[in-house]
Amino acid sequence: MTSLALRVRQLGTDSSAVAATEFAIVVPFMLLLYIGGVELGDGMSISAKVSKTAHTVADLVSQNTQVTAAQMQAILGASTATIAPYRVTGGTGQSLITVTVSEVSTDSSGNATVQWSRSFNGTTVSTGRPAGQRMTLPPSLTGTQNNNVSLILSEVAYAYTPNLGYTISGTITLRDSQYLFPRCSTNSPGSSSFPYFDVKFPSSATCSCIQHMQQKIC
Repeated sequence: MTSLALRVRQLGTDSSAVAATEFAIVVPFMLLLYIGGVELGDGMSISAKVSKTAHTVADLVSQNTQVTAAQMQAILGASTATIAPYRVTGGTGQSLITVTVSEVSTDSSGNATVQWSRSFNGTTVSTGRPAGQRMTLPPSLTGTQNNNVSLILSEVAYAYTPNLGYTISGTITLRDSQYLFPRCSTNSPGSSSFPYFDVKFPSSATCSCIQHMQQKIC
């Protein structure tokens, strides 16, 4: 009994291996913070790429007054370069990105409808939103000043799967959209029919802003 009591007293004052014990307790939290920081930074980077892709596609389309089917396919295909270095297809070949570009036009009452739309899934181009679909514009684009106008809407969705934390979060869909006014369309209510100030698609020939405004060849 005396020996047992002595050992109990020694255990209470023994400080050997305390650092190793504390390290074992702290390590899981350190790893969690490290992995979380890596995944958060990666997710924010891809989210920024999604926003940039949405703006780039809308910007490229808005630089024309009319676009051919081949040119539209090239513009949508360029989105894979904008999202790089992140991949656009998964391990089994499934598409990770969807890019949809549409023209949304308003009438004299401010009602917004889709005039044309194309979608790209990373490999093929297909019809996007149905023509004639009613759209709700963001508050910043509503008002009588935006009646009888057209807007180019670009929407991007990316299926992001964290490399380390996928068992917890699964696949997260990152989305963004951008509205831009066509830069150089001149078909106003006084000189043409609805839709006004639009980008014609599909067209038999391409017409850029330089060709339309400066060279005046289309």
